[in-house]
Amino acid sequence: MAYQITDRCVACGTCIDECPMGAISEGDIYKIDADACVSCGTCASVCPNSAIDEG
Repeated sequence: MAYQITDRCVACGTCIDECPMGAISEGDIYKIDADACVSCGTCASVCPNSAIDEG
């Protein structure tokens, strides 16, 4: 199941550079494309705000 970015996101950009699938896009808070996400967990492991959860 794809990861999801929660409202704890402050759009710091840490996750977007680390995603090997390019599944994260910018916005007020970032968003993960569920179709592109392979649930590797890289984004969640680098998020300084613990704003990314398994969906």
